[in-house]
Amino acid sequence: VVLSTRLASPLRPTLAALCRAAPGQHRGLSTPSGLGHSLNLGGIFPPLATPFSPTQEVDYAQLEGNLRRYASIPFRGLVVLGSNGEYPYLAPRERLEVVSCVRRALPRDRLLLAGSGCESTQATIELTVSMAEEGADVALVVTPCYYRGAMTSAALVQHYTQVADASPIPVVLYSIPANTGLDLPLEAVLTLAQHPNIVGIKDSGGDVTRIGLMVHKTRQEDFQVLAGSAGFLLASYALGASGGVCALANVLGAPLCQLDRLCRGGHWQEARDLQHRLIEPNTAVTRRFGIPGLKKAMEWFGYYGGPCRAPLAPLSPPQVEELRGTFSANGWL
Repeated sequence: VVLSTRLASPLRPTLAALCRAAPGQHRGLSTPSGLGHSLNLGGIFPPLATPFSPTQEVDYAQLEGNLRRYASIPFRGLVVLGSNGEYPYLAPRERLEVVSCVRRALPRDRLLLAGSGCESTQATIELTVSMAEEGADVALVVTPCYYRGAMTSAALVQHYTQVADASPIPVVLYSIPANTGLDLPLEAVLTLAQHPNIVGIKDSGGDVTRIGLMVHKTRQEDFQVLAGSAGFLLASYALGASGGVCALANVLGAPLCQLDRLCRGGHWQEARDLQHRLIEPNTAVTRRFGIPGLKKAMEWFGYYGGPCRAPLAPLSPPQVEELRGTFSANGWL
């Protein structure tokens, strides 16, 4: 792995030059700077749920079936092996197989972001290189958190810098304090935004003040901010975010892409009305019922949800009814 990272390092400028240039910005979203982005992350990315069989094996046939259904939705790309992909429950071999399966099914003009964050810097580098070899376009790297008391801003800057130096593909930072108990400090984000191979952040914390500050303070960098949930997507766009990685896109992908279009087109009243109808369903499949709720809702909209891996437990019948009621009350069922 050390050899492959060293070989990849001189290729990075070439890889960057080959990245798709960002299309012209729409009038509805003002860009904080005049800079173009070497890699356009503008748009909606569903963080794919990993389908399991009744015996809790990864079900690649059902994954391919979901991908065929998602193909008609104008997503910017897909995220695999994020929190909603039950990433911590997958074996290393399964992680690479999922990346390979999705890459084969995904058109080349759609980006594939793959979660490669591990607890150690060395393991993260090794997995990132392997995922690049399997066809990932971008590495999504969650904050290491097991020794969270030692994860100072300096330690995290060093970790991400070493990963980005070694990675043959661009890196997106990933802060999800609800799962890690650790918010990537703003000062660390601003330092890391200056790294030529760190192209953005997925921020799932829900603090729109922080999102606005990150956009504002990185406006001179080639750096994009992605909202990490559908509940604050419009607010994030209004503050200059480029796109969203939203669990709810597994279920309501077309409406989220419509919200993206409305914001970019400056149709803020229509966007606000749509955002209002997405808040409660989003909360239901994230904070309220989590991945079991997300997978149950997917089944109502024609996708394969299936079981989670233990110890994640299925919803109880009263929880299923509450979840269904939330989607119905907002006009989705």
